[in-house]
Amino acid sequence: MNIIRWEPLREVDEFFRHYSPFLSRERQRDNGGWTPTANVTETEKEFLIKAELPEVKREDVKVMLENGVITISGERKREKEDKSENEIRIESFYGVFSRSFQLPDNVDVNGIRAESKDGVLRLHLPKTEAVKPKAIAVEIK
Repeated sequence: MNIIRWEPLREVDEFFRHYSPFLSRERQRDNGGWTPTANVTETEKEFLIKAELPEVKREDVKVMLENGVITISGERKREKEDKSENEIRIESFYGVFSRSFQLPDNVDVNGIRAESKDGVLRLHLPKTEAVKPKAIAVEIK
């Protein structure tokens, strides 16, 4: 089973992000937040979630697991402005963020581990052994 986050307006957002970033839903959020991109892959032994968190410090990221949903949240803080610089265009997102993923039933929640390097958070979600169905003979009377 693959972990997929369904976003019905993803293509519309991509269009606005490229042609008019001020109209993108991500910029119009009430909390001023943004959504980091994430890639989810699967091997025989684990699922791997790689979330891109550029310029986000490790201490500004929180990973929580609750009711089969893993949530990555935190804040990307804007650098202090240099008064001698004239900003022409700012395309980076700043503020709070949150991404949640529903975990499949075969994830070993006690073995989940996270690592952060070069602006990428990696969540390793080990799989449990698949329960093989038992064949049970039913006596006919």
